Formats: sequence, structure tokens, C-alpha cells
Amino acid sequence: MDYDKALDTALTRLHDEGRYRTFIDIERRKGHFPHAVWRRPDGTRKDIVVWCGNDYLGMGQHPVVLAAMHEALEATGAGSGGTRNISGTTVHHRRLEAEIADLHGKEAALVFSSAYTANDATLSTLPKLFPGLIIYSDALNHASMIEGIKRNGGARRIFRHNDVQHLRELIAADDPAAPKLIAFESIYSMDGDFGPIREICDLADKVGALTYLDEVHAAGMYGPRGGGVAERDGLMARIDVINATMGKAFGVFGGYIAAGARMVDAVRSYAPGFIFTTSLPPVVAAGAAAGIAFLKTAEGQKLRDAQQLHARILKMRLKGLGLPIIDHGSHIVPVHVGDPVHCKMLSDMLLDEFGIYAQPINFPTVPRGTERLRFTPSPVHDLQQIEALVRAMDHLWGHCALNRAEVSA
Repeated sequence: MDYDKALDTALTRLHDEGRYRTFIDIERRKGHFPHAVWRRPDGTRKDIVVWCGNDYLGMGQHPVVLAAMHEALEATGAGSGGTRNISGTTVHHRRLEAEIADLHGKEAALVFSSAYTANDATLSTLPKLFPGLIIYSDALNHASMIEGIKRNGGARRIFRHNDVQHLRELIAADDPAAPKLIAFESIYSMDGDFGPIREICDLADKVGALTYLDEVHAAGMYGPRGGGVAERDGLMARIDVINATMGKAFGVFGGYIAAGARMVDAVRSYAPGFIFTTSLPPVVAAGAAAGIAFLKTAEGQKLRDAQQLHARILKMRLKGLGLPIIDHGSHIVPVHVGDPVHCKMLSDMLLDEFGIYAQPINFPTVPRGTERLRFTPSPVHDLQQIEALVRAMDHLWGHCALNRAEVSA
């Protein structure tokens, strides 16, 4: 086989479909987010505003987080030194897991290197703990959940997105005595819509199923202490396993699960994705713990309130221009484009002409034909920056609409 030719064919296909992904080289500036510097391929530099980051509340630049990380770095050094079983557990890891368990009202928590790994490792391990387990998965669950469920070797069922009636029908067709788990999300990040948590919990109670909720895009963002949508709706106690990340609203890095003590102990003891992975550096664990603790406070609520206000303002302004906004009431602001080439064109022109950084979202992250720009306003985006984004989209949307018409003709 000509391996180089095969690689060229695969990469050319992405270019031809207009969905080849390019990395934008940016330099974040401490204390100045969402401002950053774009290093162009030719070596020149341009000041930009980041509009597509997942540091939803600007906590990656918050003095509380930075101070905790500086202190831990001076005290412990850089790396953790090994897996959690082999020298990789420190007081910072223990404090972080205690903060997480408290945040979600659970007995225990377990930290992983990422939320992807936490989902993959946990969902692929559960059938070992519950022989014969059937996992029911929402059709739009994150890739990490899908991969974990596929790899576990157990039975799986896919229910239509947010369709509790379809879920009910799938469960009814299976053995009532079989162990069951329903895996879903609180906020689906590409459309910004909410999962029907209460209805799924009601169904799980009736059929004796476990519930597994991904709160990756909600932890830190919703609820009076940042516990997520389940906290906001008073449903945390009805969820058996909660998955989330420290890399979005909390501004640092890593993922976790929170659950009952026996569940966490079993996953800790059986999941290869946890057992054989070097633990987070203590400096990262310290920063994440500080971020979580801060967002539980009244000051954290001020950030959440400001973020929600800015999201509402941006949605209102873009809707006023007649742009196809996908609005389900969450903090995420997707603008539907529907074509990978034009989506990339819009992204490039925003960056080149206006210094606005918003990466295109293409297949396989979203289905073909639903390509979009996904804006993530934060408390540290000001009203002038929102105005600049709205004016840029107003200018470019008409240009791209004309381009689409010319191509169609």
C-alpha cells in the first residue's frame, strides 16, 4: 500500500468538502482576556478578541485561580510524578475532589485528565460493574460518551434527541430485570438546548435505571453555587453520576465524575483510563479547586449573571439583524450557516478584517448542512465588543449571502 497516497487522499477529501480544520495560533494575555494576539502564518501579529472560547466566565485569568496556582507551583513544582496509585496523589488532588463532591452534593468525586477521559473511562467500565447493563444514550451525546458506550462491549440503545417517549419505548422493549443506565447531557453545546432532566429522572425511577448526566457545559454556569442545570432545577440528588470539566467555566483543565462513594470507588478501582494515567499536576488541581470554590460564592453568581446578560444582549442584537440564531435560552449563541465553505469564509473574514476570532463548527462536530459559528459571550466581553461583533456580522452576512447566491446561480 502507498501510505503517503492514502494520507493525501484523506486530507484532500477534507479540503474538497470545505471542512479541513486549521489551528489559529493565538497568545492569551494574562489579565486581558478576551483580548489576545493572533500570530499569522507569515509571522506578523494582530490584536484580536476571542469569541469562541470555552473559558465561559474568564476564570482562566481570575486572580484567585492564578494565586492558587502560583502558590502550588512554588510548593510542589511542576508535575505530579505518576499515576494516582504511584506517587501522583497530593493534598491538592484531595482538596479538588472534596470541592467537586460538595459542588454536586455527592459523597465523592474522581478527577481525570479530561472530561473526555472521564466519560470514556467511566461509561466503558460500568458494564464490568453491572453485568448485563443496557445503556440508553441520547442521539446527540458528546463523542466521549459515544466512544465509552461503544467500547464497553455491552448492550446499547440510542434514543432520539431529547425524546423521552422514544426512550420509554426502547426501555419497554427490553428485559425489565436487566440493569439499565440512561446517559444524557444537561446542555448540548452545539445548539445550546437543555436535556429533559426531570422527565428522564421520573422514567428512571419507574424502571429502576441509573442516571448519568454530562454537565460539562453547565457546571459553574447554572445553579446558585454553580452546580449546573441539575442544581438549578433541584435535581442533583436524583442523578447517580455527574460528569463535568474544569476546563470550561472553571478556567483550568481536567475532568471528573461525582457520585456515591461506592460508585466512585468502583470506577477508581476498575477503570483503565484512570488507573494508568498520570494524574493532573498539583498546580492544575490547586487552580481548579480555587476556581470551583470561588464560583460557589456570591461573587461567582455575579459572574454568572453578567454572562447571561451578555448572552441575551448578543442574541437580541443578532436576531434584530435577521440572522438565523439558534436560541434555546442557554448561554451559547450559535448562528446557523449551513455550508462548510461559507462558514469557514465567515470565520476567516471576521478574523482578517475585524480581529474577531470565531472558529467554524463543521461536520463531524455537527451534522452536514448545519454548519455554524458558535459565539460564547462572557462577563469579560464588554458592550463595545458586543457592538463590534454585531456590526461585523451585519456587514459580512450580506456579503456571504450574495456569494451563496452567485454560487447557486
